[in-house]
Amino acid sequence: MATSSPFRTKTVEQSIRDTEDPEHGLKRALSALDLTVFGVGVIIGTGIFVLTGTVARDTAGPAVAISFVVSGFVCALAALCYAEFSSTVPVAGSAYTFAYTSIGELPAWIIGWDLILELALGAAVVAVGWSGYVQSMLDSADVTLPNAINGGTDDDWGFNLPASLLVLLLTVILVFGVKLSSRFTAMIVAVKVTVVLVVIFAGLFFVKADNYSPFIPEKQPQTGPDDGLKQPLIEWMSGFEPTTFGVMGIFFGAATVFFAYIGFDIVASAAEETKRPQRDLPIGILGSLGICTVLYVAVSIVVTGMQNYTELSIDAPLSDAFKAVGHGGWAWVINVGAVAGLMSVTMIMLLGQSRVFFAMSRDGLIPKFFSETHPVYRTPYRSTIALGVVVAVVAGVIPLKELAELVNIGTLFAFVVVSIGVIVLRRTRPDLPRAFRTPWVPVLPIVSVLACLWLMINLPVETWWRFLVWMAAGFVIYFLYSRRNSRLGKAASAAGSGVPGPPRTGADGR
Repeated sequence: MATSSPFRTKTVEQSIRDTEDPEHGLKRALSALDLTVFGVGVIIGTGIFVLTGTVARDTAGPAVAISFVVSGFVCALAALCYAEFSSTVPVAGSAYTFAYTSIGELPAWIIGWDLILELALGAAVVAVGWSGYVQSMLDSADVTLPNAINGGTDDDWGFNLPASLLVLLLTVILVFGVKLSSRFTAMIVAVKVTVVLVVIFAGLFFVKADNYSPFIPEKQPQTGPDDGLKQPLIEWMSGFEPTTFGVMGIFFGAATVFFAYIGFDIVASAAEETKRPQRDLPIGILGSLGICTVLYVAVSIVVTGMQNYTELSIDAPLSDAFKAVGHGGWAWVINVGAVAGLMSVTMIMLLGQSRVFFAMSRDGLIPKFFSETHPVYRTPYRSTIALGVVVAVVAGVIPLKELAELVNIGTLFAFVVVSIGVIVLRRTRPDLPRAFRTPWVPVLPIVSVLACLWLMINLPVETWWRFLVWMAAGFVIYFLYSRRNSRLGKAASAAGSGVPGPPRTGADGR
C-alpha cells in the first residue's frame, strides 16, 4: 500500500515496467563494447591531461601515481556495487533509480539533485577546458579569438563561445540517438587512447631516475590568507596546520584526482538503452574502470619521470613535459588528443545528466513534460535539449577555478548511497534475480562507504559549504513540490481519500 512517508520505495518490478511504456521508454541499442567505450570516453579526459601536473606539483609529488591507485581502489569498490544494481535494476537514472528502489524517495531525490549538479557542472567545466585547448592550438597557428567570444580574462570578461557551441553540437548528436552518440564517441576514444599510449611508450625513453627522488616529498606547510577554507576538512577539524606532500599528501591528492575517474558510474545511466543489461553493464562498468586505472598510473609514472615534479606544468603537463626534453613536436599531437578527450567527456556527461533528469521526470519528482521521448529516435529529447541549453549558457559564462572538488564530493556522496543501497536491497528483496552479485556483502559495501567518506573529508572546507548549500536547496524543493507530485505521492493521496489514483507502484519494495 502506498504511503506518505518520504522514505517510500518504488518496486523493482514497477521500475522495469515503466521502461515498456512507448511514450516514456528508451530504445535498447548498446552492447558491452559500446558501454566500455562510453566509460573510457568519459573517464579519460581532464584528469589525465590536466590534474596529473597539478597534484604532482602541489600535493603528492611523484607519488601522484599512488594517489591514482587509491582513487582507483575506492572507485572499484563502488563499481562492484554499481554493477549489481545496474544489472538487477536496468533502468535509466543510475544512482537515483537505485536509491528509489532500496532506500526511499527522499534519498533518491537528494541523489538525483546531487547528480544534476555533478553532471551539469562537470560538463560545463570540461567544455571550458576543451575551449582552452582549442584556443591554444589556434594560437599556434597565429589565430586569436577576440576577448568578447573567447571567455575573456580576469579583467576583461567575455562569453566563451567555443565552449557553448560545443555543448549545443553535442546536444544535437544526443537527440538523434544513443547509437550515433556511441559511434561518435568510439572514434574520439580511438584518437585519445592512441595519444595516451604515445605518451607512455615515447615518454619511457626520456625517464630519468633522479626525477623520482624523493618519491614522497617531505611535508611542507602551506601559507596564504585562505588556508582555513582551502585546507582539507580532516585537517580543519583536527586543528592541524594545512600541509602538502608527505603520506597525507597522497590522500589529499587522491581526493583531487578522483575527478579523473568520474564516468564509470555514468555507464549505469544507460542501463535502459542496453541490449543485454544483466550481462553487458557489469562488463562496461568494470572494464572501463580497469582500463583507465592502468593508463592513469602509467602516464603519471612516465610524466613525473620525464620532468621533475616541481617543474611540471599545471595547464598542460603531458605536452609540456615533452617540450622540456626537447621534443615539442609531440605537444601538438598530445593537444589533439586532449581536445578529442574533453569533447567525449562533455558529451557523455550530458548523456548521463539527461537520463537522470528523464527518470526523475517519469517518476513525477520534476514536471512530467521532460519524460516524453522522441517519436522517431526514442531519446529523451526534451530533457536533453533543455539541459543542453542550460549547460551551454553556463559553459559560456562560468569561470574555471576550483569546481572539480564540488563535482568530486557530489559523486562520492552518490557512491555512499549506492553502496548502502546494495545492503538494503539484499535484505528487503533477496528473491530478485541478480546477474552480477557484489562479493562479500555487507563487508565490501561497508568498506566502500568508509573509503568514500575518507576521500570526502580530504576535500577542502569550502567545498563542503557549497555542497551543503546545494543539498539544502534540494530539500526545500522536495518538500514544496516533489513529495506531493510524485507518482507514489499521488497514489498515497488517492488511497487516503478513496479516489482512484495513478497505478500503484508499491511502497514496501515487494
